[in-house]
Amino acid sequence: MTQSLLPLHEQRPKILVADDEPTNLKVLKQILQDDYRLLFAKSGEDAIALATRELPGLILLDVMMPGMTGFEACQRLKADPVTARIPVIFVTALKDAVDETTGFAVGGVDYISKPVVPAIVRARVKTHLSLVQADELKRTRLQIIQRLGRAAEYKDNETGLHVMRMSHYSRVLALAWGFSADMAEDLLNAAPMHDIGKIGIPDRIMLKPGKLTDEEFTAMKRHPLIGAEILGECDSQLLELARSVALYHHEKWDGSGYPHGLKGEDIPVEARIVALADVFDALTSKRPYKEAWPVEQALEHIRQQSGKHFDPQLVELLQQELAAILEIKERWAE
Repeated sequence: MTQSLLPLHEQRPKILVADDEPTNLKVLKQILQDDYRLLFAKSGEDAIALATRELPGLILLDVMMPGMTGFEACQRLKADPVTARIPVIFVTALKDAVDETTGFAVGGVDYISKPVVPAIVRARVKTHLSLVQADELKRTRLQIIQRLGRAAEYKDNETGLHVMRMSHYSRVLALAWGFSADMAEDLLNAAPMHDIGKIGIPDRIMLKPGKLTDEEFTAMKRHPLIGAEILGECDSQLLELARSVALYHHEKWDGSGYPHGLKGEDIPVEARIVALADVFDALTSKRPYKEAWPVEQALEHIRQQSGKHFDPQLVELLQQELAAILEIKERWAE
C-alpha cells in the first residue's frame, strides 16, 4: 500500500485562528487541536503575514481587533492572489445584520457567534474545509484536462490558437443555447479534448501530407472512440462533458457521421456545439493545405450544411452571435 511521505500529524488540515484575546484563542485551540494543525495570530497584520507564508486551508478571524479590523484584514487577503482562495469565517460577538452584510461583502464565507459553541465550530470548520477540498479537486481535474489538450496538439497540425478560439466559440454558442454560466464554462474547458483520441493514431497517418487512403481514413475515424477510452467514465461533470465531446463531435445531424451514426437530437448538444465551432474556425483559418476562407464564404457553407452536418438551431445561433465570435477570432488571431 502506498503511504504518504508526511507524518500523520502533518496531514491534518491547517487552520489559522486570529484573535487579540488570548482567552478566545485558548478556547478555539481546545476545540480544534485534536483534528487540525493550528496557527495563531493576535492582529490583522499578523494574520495576513502568517496566511501568506503558511497558506492555511481556512481562517477563523475575529472582527473587533485593535488596529486593523477583521473586515479590513479579510479585504486584504481577498485582494492578494496568493491568499484570495482561502475561506474566511468571522468569529465575532457582533450580531447586527449590517455587520453580517459587511462581512460577506468583503469576502467572508460564514459567521460563528461568540461565545462559541464547540459543536457549531467543528461543524462549520468541517463544512468549509470540505468545500475547499472539492474546489481543489475540480481545479486539479481542470489542470489535467488542459495538459491532455496540450498533448493532443503535438499530434495534430492544428495550432493551440485554433483550440483556444473554438473553445471560446463553443462557450458563446452554449450560452446562446441556454446553458448556465457554469455549464458554459465547463464546455469551454472540455472543448479542447475533442481530438484527444488522435494521440492513439499512428504518426504515419496523422502527419501524412497527402490524401489518406480508405484504410488510413478508417483508422483515423477511430480517434473519437480512443478519446472516449482515454477520458473514461467517472463522476466528474467536467470529465464526462469532455468524454462526450471527444466521442460524438464527428456525428452529423443527418446521421451520416461517425463513429455511431447518431442522428439529430440523439447527438449530445455539447458535441453538436463543438462540432460547429470546430468547423467554423477550421474554415476561416489558414492551414498548410489551404488558405483561410472569408467569413461570409464559411457561413454560406455552414448554412448549406444546416440540417445535414449541423443542427439548424445552432447554425442560427452562430449567425446571431457572429459579432462575439468575430471578436474572439480577432483576439486569438494567428
